[in-house]
Amino acid sequence: MTASQVGTSNGGRRRRQWGTDRMYGGAPIIHRAAGRATAGGARFAVFFTGAAWLAYVVDQLWRLGHSELDLRTVLETAMYLALVTLLTLSASAYLVARMGHFDRTKNHRRVPRSTIDDFFDRAMPTMTVIVPSYREDERVIRQTLLSAALQEYPNLRVVLLVDDPPNPTDPEHARLLERARQLPKDIQAELEIPCREFEAALDEFEHESSPVLAADAATLRTLAVHYDRAGDWFGRLSREMERVDHSDHFVAMEFLDRMRKDLRATSEAIRTAADSPDASISRRRVHQLYSRLVRTFRAEVTSFERKQFASLSHEANKAMNLNSYLGLMGGSYCVVQSPGGRVLVPAGSRRPDLVVPNSDYVLTLDADSILLPEYCLRLVYFMEQAENGDVAVVQTPYSAYRGAATRIERIAGATTDIQHIVHQG
Repeated sequence: MTASQVGTSNGGRRRRQWGTDRMYGGAPIIHRAAGRATAGGARFAVFFTGAAWLAYVVDQLWRLGHSELDLRTVLETAMYLALVTLLTLSASAYLVARMGHFDRTKNHRRVPRSTIDDFFDRAMPTMTVIVPSYREDERVIRQTLLSAALQEYPNLRVVLLVDDPPNPTDPEHARLLERARQLPKDIQAELEIPCREFEAALDEFEHESSPVLAADAATLRTLAVHYDRAGDWFGRLSREMERVDHSDHFVAMEFLDRMRKDLRATSEAIRTAADSPDASISRRRVHQLYSRLVRTFRAEVTSFERKQFASLSHEANKAMNLNSYLGLMGGSYCVVQSPGGRVLVPAGSRRPDLVVPNSDYVLTLDADSILLPEYCLRLVYFMEQAENGDVAVVQTPYSAYRGAATRIERIAGATTDIQHIVHQG
């Protein structure tokens, strides 16, 4: 194996090519505001690009005017000028978007988490996360489903849309299909134990009777212990997770470890308030903090296969996989055997075989994408504001996984990160 080849060695670890990224993780959630020098440099880059293009055009016209003209020379010069102009416009568009990115980060103010918690105390919009999948590796799907199911969002339903042919003859394809069908059940079972624990803790707190508005020290210390246990759960998951490539490191660093640190920091803050005679936390806020633990682990994780039913489109593309499920939402159906195969018909007064709940919001997520903590909370909070009442679709910028083992992967990641800047600009 040469230095430029990619493979596995040293216990299954991938060999890294020269010139690849050595950093793991992703782009920062909140970018540092650009200083005067950076902003001035961005403006100068736009000016310099325009000036260089203008100088080039003048030079070419001067050369054209001082040479013997023929049709071929004129056409070649015009074509070359057009190509350079298009390339210059492309570069200028990026540079202008970069200036917009700097301006946006300077003016952005992140909504405090307590404000979001107050909102979800009053409103409970439902959300369905749909993840289309076609013969994806189990490890990749698991990362995506976990990041969606652990979103701390109330009334959350995560559906894996398995698009594999339902009766594969290839043993490897059959294995992938079987694991895709089993994975939602495994994740649901994994979340059930901590969910029950924190539901019981919330129920116990709600049944406590207290005439005072502030929580006492014993109540706060009990809450801190529960946050420690939730942090330990994420820490254990991070330690036990198989790390094959840079996407695994991304999940561990940017999701599991970030959740662990956030829960531990909350625990320490609660414990500090319990030990301080001057600090006070209201019982309403304690209720919000208990509810956060329950929401973190309470999610319905399931799957659906459109190709099991002759009444749904079998067109081989992601859009039809999504649309087949979206068309069923809000309905109850019976499975009926027909000459063409199994079909779904409205249940009416009969007992349904399949119920597909409707929801206020739908999030579409690729099977190889990862959501960061608070993603769903912040997007729905944004959508629910009165000034955004006419907004139907919202999408956040996204970044690549750092730490790719090959140069081609790093180049692909660089194009994604350029889009990350352009989208914000």
